Amino acid sequence: MRGGEELDGFEGEASSTSMISGASSPYQPTTEPVSQRRGLAGLRCDPDYLRGALGRLKVAQVILALIAFICIETIMECSPCEGLYFFEFVSCSAFVVTGVLLILFSLNLHMRIPQINWNLTDLVNTGLSTFFFFIASIVLAALNHKTGAEIAAVIFGFLATAAYAVSTFLAVQKWRVSLRQQSTNDYIRARTESRDVDSRPEIQRLDT
Repeated sequence: MRGGEELDGFEGEASSTSMISGASSPYQPTTEPVSQRRGLAGLRCDPDYLRGALGRLKVAQVILALIAFICIETIMECSPCEGLYFFEFVSCSAFVVTGVLLILFSLNLHMRIPQINWNLTDLVNTGLSTFFFFIASIVLAALNHKTGAEIAAVIFGFLATAAYAVSTFLAVQKWRVSLRQQSTNDYIRARTESRDVDSRPEIQRLDT
């Protein structure tokens, strides 16, 4: 009987010890929500961005660039062909880059890479696309042979230029706002740090 009681007591102490060690162990099972874990499982479309001005403009840019590229690809003969090749390169590049940015912004994937200044990246893309689409459309309009596909490509090229120009203006405004917010946050942080130093006399004595 005594051996059984000692065995029961040992088991009780072991179970209580394991409970205490488990409670104090740093390796606790995670309670992080599935939607906040890393990976592609928690992807969700951002309807607010797609309903906004920048989102609608980016969708329009992708569509216009794609239509312009399709129009230029239907042309079978050209002489000279430099203007056609240049327009083809510009429309394809704008479609790919803008499409990638649209996916990143609409799915909030850019929030997972905070090391990149996405406002500046979008501004550079829209600015360059505006400039090169404008030049390519002018060159194609000057060198085309008045065929239906060439005329359609020129029209959609200028429409894409207008869409990128408006988006560039809005991107500049957004970039300026982000710079002001960053400078304001830096000022508030500096003021807070200076007040913390003033409220600690021991730090002042060490400095003196």
